[in-house]
Amino acid sequence: MTNVDLAYASAAELLKLFKARKASPAELLKTLIARSQKLNKEINCLADCYFDEALAKAKAAEQLYAKRGFKPRALEGIPLLVKDAQRVKDKRTTHGSLIFANSIDDHSDPQIERLEKAGAIIFGRTTTPEFCLSGVTHSRIWGVTRNPWNLEYGPGGSSGGSGAALAAGFTTLATGTDIGGSIRIPASACGIVGFKPPHGRNPDGPPSNFDRFNHCGPMTRSVADAALMQNVTSGPHPLDHDSLQARVRLPLKAESIKGWKIAYSLDFGYVEVDPEVRKKTLEAIQVFRALGAKVEEVDLGWTSAIDLDALHWYNTMNFGRQTIWQRKTNAHLMTGYALKFAEAAERHSTIDDVHKPWARSHAMYQTLGPVLASHDVFICPTNNLAAVKAEHDPWDQAFTVNGKKADPEHGWVMTAQFNMLHNCPVLAVPSGHTSQGVPTGIQIVGRTWDDARVFRAGLAYEKALGGWYTTREKRPAINN
Repeated sequence: MTNVDLAYASAAELLKLFKARKASPAELLKTLIARSQKLNKEINCLADCYFDEALAKAKAAEQLYAKRGFKPRALEGIPLLVKDAQRVKDKRTTHGSLIFANSIDDHSDPQIERLEKAGAIIFGRTTTPEFCLSGVTHSRIWGVTRNPWNLEYGPGGSSGGSGAALAAGFTTLATGTDIGGSIRIPASACGIVGFKPPHGRNPDGPPSNFDRFNHCGPMTRSVADAALMQNVTSGPHPLDHDSLQARVRLPLKAESIKGWKIAYSLDFGYVEVDPEVRKKTLEAIQVFRALGAKVEEVDLGWTSAIDLDALHWYNTMNFGRQTIWQRKTNAHLMTGYALKFAEAAERHSTIDDVHKPWARSHAMYQTLGPVLASHDVFICPTNNLAAVKAEHDPWDQAFTVNGKKADPEHGWVMTAQFNMLHNCPVLAVPSGHTSQGVPTGIQIVGRTWDDARVFRAGLAYEKALGGWYTTREKRPAINN
């Protein structure tokens, strides 16, 4: 196995290699560190790094694997990068902002705590836009993060650094958070796997755990690896009263989906979808059809007003109003897009507007709910435009899709709808590449709290395609 092959190996594969002593955690981590030090200057997806500390842990894991009769934990010795918006004990979390440049946390968020207890080794953080505000990943504190598949484009956001790091082969596993698509947008733009669990499936820290539209979840290069992470992190936590009591054991191997009924929509009836994204989505649909599923297009009857009400949520609740609070004393440290967000948030009253997304969510489910009840899963594109340029301005009023004016923040993605429908599990998987080399993706949406079914669909789809990143031809040109 070459160093590049090792860098792109799945966690499931690596655990087997570690047990057979055909690879070691220390060897793997040294490979990833050397790789990131060589390539990250162009991609710029890493924030703080803890290489020496992590190497000591990897060597300790290596010694454990050498012991006769040793029973490793679920992720023993597997490298992990954590989004720079999630707390890690004794480390700083900047949230992509100069305001928090010296902020050190005294505890880890539940998801991070559980991954470490399962043996994962945190060796660094991944970049995010300021306060996780956007579907792009650039900030004053970390600069511009670029897409490993085409450096002119961005990796999506707000978990863009995690998506780029996985695509570049800098890590085996990564974490993300998702309030409007922040796991799934970069999963599609970077050609990786991302999972938005039902709200509360993975316990979280405050204030995120109180926001029904917010979720933390896994980002990986394979569906099985996402399942491995979920099997570790899901379940109730004593410090998160909003965490679900049920723990769902997700499948790790593909099974037949012959006879399944699958619904799909290319555009929700109103979204402008790039022709190449449309083509790749239809090709993905054909894969499910070839697997023996009965596939049919459905009309959800949704309208563009849904997106506008979703924006009201962000602007009126705590997530958006933090920009107003921070501006009072720290405006000089904030990015231009964060300051514009504060202006937008001020225009909306929590008293007048907070009920609107709740009402709209209910209205949306009146059509999606029956579709899911009569089908096993629902499929649609993740991003209706594969990706935007790396320096994209999320307030650019001249932004267009298919030559038509579109919202510069949400007009190129089809993800926020499923944050509003927060109890639906959504698995984002790759569907191909555009002529610019930028990946495209689809979302597999399940019935409320039916996580296992979306993973079963994802595993079957992945197996039919032969996986991703498994050969030199399936990896970004940075490896050549």
